[in-house]
Amino acid sequence: MYKIEVKNVSFVYGQSTPFETSALTDVSVGFEEGKITGLIGHTGSGKSTLVQMLNGLLRPTSGQILLDGKDIWEKPKEISKVRFRVGLVMQYPEYQLFDDTVRSDISFAPKNMKLSESEIDERVREAAAFVDIDEQILDKSPFELSGGQKRRVAIAGVLAMKPEVLVLDEPAAGLDPRGRRTILGGLCEYQRKSGTTVILVSHSMEDMALYCDNIVVMNDSKIFAEGTTSQVFSRASEIASVGLDIPSIAHIANKIKGNGIGLTGNLYTVDGVLDAVLREMKGGR
Repeated sequence: MYKIEVKNVSFVYGQSTPFETSALTDVSVGFEEGKITGLIGHTGSGKSTLVQMLNGLLRPTSGQILLDGKDIWEKPKEISKVRFRVGLVMQYPEYQLFDDTVRSDISFAPKNMKLSESEIDERVREAAAFVDIDEQILDKSPFELSGGQKRRVAIAGVLAMKPEVLVLDEPAAGLDPRGRRTILGGLCEYQRKSGTTVILVSHSMEDMALYCDNIVVMNDSKIFAEGTTSQVFSRASEIASVGLDIPSIAHIANKIKGNGIGLTGNLYTVDGVLDAVLREMKGGR
């Protein structure tokens, strides 16, 4: 069942001007409820435009964005309600921090939702915990924090809304491996506990393989491929034809299979390939 769905959506920047550019062309795709879906594609493929439509930041030139089966633009004056239900974390969100304290920044959206002080406080603490922000720094200025901490504070500000759909555009961009694990691991834990539908944009195929249930591949303003992570990464040659790649470990698994060893199962993460190899060894092959 789709939580949020894009139906026959096209989007044109600078329509009816000399700078008219088509960013999306008749795109239709659904995002399963309670799943993490990875969205991948080269710069210019249309993925950032697509995610900005999911919470009404951009309005389709044609087509529909359906949330629980209803067009989010059915009542344009109520689009702000959609933005509480579909949280969007833009790339490098730390540049959007503005308040005096970490606590105030995280609580900004819950206050706009007109929640009680006790509910706001509870949401701030929960959101901070999910992204590994210690309560001791909640009353510090966000501008005293490291780059990775600022990123986590910005993400916590969206988590505090408890959105039904969480959309993240390259949430771990520019971070070291430890920072990536902290943010993506925390988001994965948040999704497991909350059941939120998550849409994750990333250029890292390893991240896609490790954290996503489903994958959508975009190319040239259209949907190129979609399916479970296993289904999409099994189409290595097709993905390569649009200049993308599969995780490095999947290449190793394919070479092992090419030597006549019949690996089966999850062959796109290190743990999955290790399990497959161990099964073969136990079988005496």
